[in-house]
Amino acid sequence: MADDPLLKWREEFPILSRKTYLINNSLGAMPRTVYDGLKHFADMWNEDGVVAWHYEDGSGWLDDCEKTADLIGSVMGAPKGSVMLHLNVATLTAQVLSSIDFTGPRNRIVYDDMQFTSPHYVCQEWARYGAQLHVVKSEDRIGVDVQKLVDAIDERTAIVPISHVYFRSAYLQDVKPIIEKAHKVGAKVLLDVYQSIGTVPFDVTELNVDFAVGGSVKWVCGGPNVCYLYIRPDLIAGYKPALTGWISHARPFKFEMEFTPHKTAWRAATGTPPVVALYSARPGYEIIKQVGLPAIREKSKRLTSHLMERALEAGFKVNSPRDPERRGGTVCIDFENAEPVHEELIRRGFVIDYRPGGGIRVSPHFFNTLEECDAIISQMKELHRR
Repeated sequence: MADDPLLKWREEFPILSRKTYLINNSLGAMPRTVYDGLKHFADMWNEDGVVAWHYEDGSGWLDDCEKTADLIGSVMGAPKGSVMLHLNVATLTAQVLSSIDFTGPRNRIVYDDMQFTSPHYVCQEWARYGAQLHVVKSEDRIGVDVQKLVDAIDERTAIVPISHVYFRSAYLQDVKPIIEKAHKVGAKVLLDVYQSIGTVPFDVTELNVDFAVGGSVKWVCGGPNVCYLYIRPDLIAGYKPALTGWISHARPFKFEMEFTPHKTAWRAATGTPPVVALYSARPGYEIIKQVGLPAIREKSKRLTSHLMERALEAGFKVNSPRDPERRGGTVCIDFENAEPVHEELIRRGFVIDYRPGGGIRVSPHFFNTLEECDAIISQMKELHRR
């Protein structure tokens, strides 16, 4: 792949000179310009102190929060003002649920058992507020029959929190019929795009999804604690969660005792936003936009197909979809003693991870090579024979 134009980006990620980095579905490789972003934050704090929150010209930390939210929104087709920043998806899920009245007949939360644990735990606990859970089971632990999920959505359903790409298998779900059915019966959809943004092109406006949540630590190569909530623009004015805070106010620095919600998605902001973290997240989004999601997706399908072929040839079990159109950016490879093998792979400089029920997750990105994919399969074969 010497003629691969995307490999020029390798120099932007210092860790690639030291390790074979194949865990971009968990924590993306750090762009070198993150140092500049964090220094910029520190310089503002050092030079201006509390004034850095909001300068007279309208710039400052809060302004950078809004600019970063709009940058994130631009990667997924969200209009300006429809995305805000927060610390994690668990809190955002709780906030969306807090905007819904579960005391009436429309009190069901419908989703499948392949969701990430955080939103699942939050939904379980919402039973104390009257919510009833209906969880659709996966037959093969790779994906869920979309029709079964669609059929489970009815007039009793309040919200459907689903993943675009599953964390355990990298199954890329066809969410359009789910969204259409939910809207047909008057329910809303909360789409978790954590495992798709930065590697699978999608457009929240085109999907017509009500809410979307995700974060920056994976395919967009950002740091921790920069998560976000997208609210469909026509829903913003009516979005009134119980979980709120001072940054949610239309005039936060007036410190008024009566609450007036912000006119944009920032009404969902609650308390102090993740200012430090946003400076570690911006470089990754900027690079993703420069590289282009269509090019990233095509290379991802090529690398993951190659990985899958080599893994199957080696006799390993692959717990990811065979069809590249239904697969995100990860190949989950499993075999006897896979967990201790993954630990040895990390010691040898191959950065991957292991998930029970999934196996060793290998997640190449646009800056990885076929040779790196071959090398890790070769190491797996050697260690498995021991």
